[in-house]
Amino acid sequence: MVQQRLLEIAIAEFASKGLDGASTRSIAAAAGTAMSSITYHFGGKEGLYLAAAGHIAAQMGGTLSPLIDGGVPEGMTPAAARTLIHAILASLVEKMTGQKNTSYSLFIMREQMEPTAAFERIYGGMLGTMLRTLAHLVQIATGRDDGDTARVAVVTLIGQVVTLRASRATVLKLMQRPDLDASAISALGGRIAANTDAILDRLIAERQELS
Repeated sequence: MVQQRLLEIAIAEFASKGLDGASTRSIAAAAGTAMSSITYHFGGKEGLYLAAAGHIAAQMGGTLSPLIDGGVPEGMTPAAARTLIHAILASLVEKMTGQKNTSYSLFIMREQMEPTAAFERIYGGMLGTMLRTLAHLVQIATGRDDGDTARVAVVTLIGQVVTLRASRATVLKLMQRPDLDASAISALGGRIAANTDAILDRLIAERQELS
């Protein structure tokens, strides 16, 4: 399908060169279609860029939807909330340590550094839903009603996972490995899980100290 080919090629082009540096002529040529196809399907370069962001958001949804579809069930226990937090982070570790769709990550990182209207499409999809769900789960798991505290915790929880992709070269250099093999990913995932428990346990301890 022409639209699908254009989107995948455009994401790689935008990820490496940015909106201003990307060439619609090159994108169309790589997709084996005329430049007029971009205008027809997306209205032009800016429309293609926004559609690329929407496509990334949809793909992220396909990965995380099974874990957070339907929101947080009413009456979820702290133990169940903690288990779901671990499951979401484990899914992200798998995603961040894989080699697939690296252009998606580069696209998102560009939008993190210099947000445009495209960022709203990314955050408005599964990314925002996941982060809000994690904040809610942190509140349940720790018994903390303070939304700001939960959101700060989510920043730290997500940060330890995102660095596996955003700082991949540094991670590999520090770990003295040419790539992240199964044993390295297992070790990193285990440490992230332990860190997650430590963060949640500390929030519980702080709540008890305040009560």
